[in-house]
Amino acid sequence: MSSKDLVLGRIRDALALSQSAPVEVPRRYRTGRTMSADDRFELFADRLLDYKANVHRSTLGRLPTTIARVLLQREVRRVGAPAGLDPSWLSLFDGEIVVDSADIPAPDLESLDGVVTASAVACAETGTIFLDGSPDQGRRALSLVPDLHVCVVAMNRLEVGVPEALARLVPERPTTLISGPSATSDIELERVEGVHGPRTLDVVIV
Repeated sequence: MSSKDLVLGRIRDALALSQSAPVEVPRRYRTGRTMSADDRFELFADRLLDYKANVHRSTLGRLPTTIARVLLQREVRRVGAPAGLDPSWLSLFDGEIVVDSADIPAPDLESLDGVVTASAVACAETGTIFLDGSPDQGRRALSLVPDLHVCVVAMNRLEVGVPEALARLVPERPTTLISGPSATSDIELERVEGVHGPRTLDVVIV
């Protein structure tokens, strides 16, 4: 048998296999894990701090004060906001608020000092925040282009593990996973921040 015959025979075999019935893949993920609110907060905060994010705790009533304080500390004068963000969250911010829209080219978002968004769900075990493009989170570029991202995470949307968090997402929506500020390391293992997204991540847990 020539090499050509051998290759063509393998292709025919592969095509025959591809037309057979799909194989059922068991997906018995460990789900349903529970943890007290305090333990979830402590685990989530520990992971975020390990990623060099900044953690702030707030109540819903004090959220405008907390956000204004964070933006003041970061010397933000011009902040971006998704169109569906609760206006009261930025009611105490003493600066310019730019409401995002599709008419604003993504490169123009670089002129913002920072952005404030909500979040869809979060995972305490990995310290990961999930955005799904909902009106209070905006398009992906809004949370990636500005150098500062202030993200609000609600405790009732903080799950223990990844399977529980994924179960709360809508698969058809665009999902962005955030685990700390954007950072990478070169071959010398020197950490460089802000390469692929915000250099600074402030997470307000409500």
